[in-house]
Amino acid sequence: MQEAIYLADDEKNIRDVVRQFLESEGYLVSAFQDGESLWQAFQEKPCDLVILDIMMPGLSGFDICRKLREISTVPIIILTARESDLDYATGINLGSDDYFTKPFSAISLVMRVKAILRRIAYEKQSPRSSSMRILSQGDLSLNLDSKTASLAGKPLDLTPNEYHLLAYLMEHQGKAVSRDELLNQVWGYNNDIETRAADDTVRRLRKKIISSNRMIETVWGFGFILKQRGDAPSEEK
Repeated sequence: MQEAIYLADDEKNIRDVVRQFLESEGYLVSAFQDGESLWQAFQEKPCDLVILDIMMPGLSGFDICRKLREISTVPIIILTARESDLDYATGINLGSDDYFTKPFSAISLVMRVKAILRRIAYEKQSPRSSSMRILSQGDLSLNLDSKTASLAGKPLDLTPNEYHLLAYLMEHQGKAVSRDELLNQVWGYNNDIETRAADDTVRRLRKKIISSNRMIETVWGFGFILKQRGDAPSEEK
């Protein structure tokens, strides 16, 4: 079955180019000139991935991202003409999966779309055991079957990328994990893709587990490690 992608951008040339590249890879693409149209279409029939421009008439890409996250975990890629750290952080904080600044390479965008959808397909195909699989470290607990998280016994609301990043760090407890490894294992990206997705997702995740007895520490110049709060800092790598 063809995977469906919804694209919203008020620039027709961008819609046409991105649509052409994605359709050449076999995806079923619906393009919209504003966010409201995409939002209405999604409510009627959800898709497999959403690509949103930030600056559009009416509801912005941020507005639509927020609405989508209230009802769905569909992967979201944000597009913007403004090269701003604030824009990037806002998109990530709202639950987008990645971010592109215009002008961008359509080929690079397609590569990321393929990586995201490949990761999701792999997760759906992963066999489940008959017993519940729980991953715990300190007061953090993840249910690997229901993809839910808890902190000190209380539900912890995580986006899909936050969940998968935390799970990977917990599975490698006490070991520093590089940014490249996280991008490859969590996002499915190759080393040649430049993105700050790992750093910004870690930043957002830290705020959500600030009361935990576990913390995500930065190993400068390398990556991150999940460790007991109050332990001695890791050596720089």
